[in-house]
Amino acid sequence: MSERLRVQQGGDGGPVLLLLHGLGATGDVWRGLLDLLNDRWPGRWVAPDLPGHGGSEALASYSFGRLAAAVAPAVPPADRVVALGHSLGGVVALTLASGRFGVRVSAVCGLGIKVAWTEEELARARALSTRPNPKYASRREAAERHLKLAGLTGLVAPDAVAAAAIAEGEGGWTVAFDPAAFAVGAPDMTGLIAASRAPVVLAAGERDPMSTARELRALVPDPVILPGLGHNAHVEDPAALWPLLQRLAS
Repeated sequence: MSERLRVQQGGDGGPVLLLLHGLGATGDVWRGLLDLLNDRWPGRWVAPDLPGHGGSEALASYSFGRLAAAVAPAVPPADRVVALGHSLGGVVALTLASGRFGVRVSAVCGLGIKVAWTEEELARARALSTRPNPKYASRREAAERHLKLAGLTGLVAPDAVAAAAIAEGEGGWTVAFDPAAFAVGAPDMTGLIAASRAPVVLAAGERDPMSTARELRALVPDPVILPGLGHNAHVEDPAALWPLLQRLAS
């Protein structure tokens, strides 16, 4: 795959920590973790924008395998790669853990993955995938749309939205997001977990309506439930993820 990706990274050596954001977001959602990583993570960290998001090029069509194939070249060669993905990014992380894409994932965690889908929800997502992004008169309006898409309204101020998440062009401002990504579909979680060559951890905020403890326990015996947090736990309280990262790196 030759798609151009916007990648943020830091640190040196191993293990490599791969951070994958959710649908509609960008790699900037991990910003709150960076101080912790720079102080405590023993190796390198890498946070790409997924294809069709932020500063990364779109794909002709979207599947979890195509997303994983596009992300794989951004992962530095390493004996140990710890993959932590949120929501859609969690599914991509699990897909990479199959070993089919040349990344040696040693531990993988899906945070806040929506594991149960109704036909109505899938139909709504397919409908959204065909609608062009609206144009707005101001940067702030486009930033507010980005926050809504990423589920970050109320967690991030519109003025703090990264430049890569929005774009100015003919007709005004819009989000830097390919709506076709909505059509990626529902993950085969049982198959992904079975195919993983690395230990799988599933985690979610206690108050995440999209990824409940009951749903996760149907897939793994011991999901990590983060007390008091919602769907974007990594943004709400980045420090709450540190014990999870320690577990993955051990």
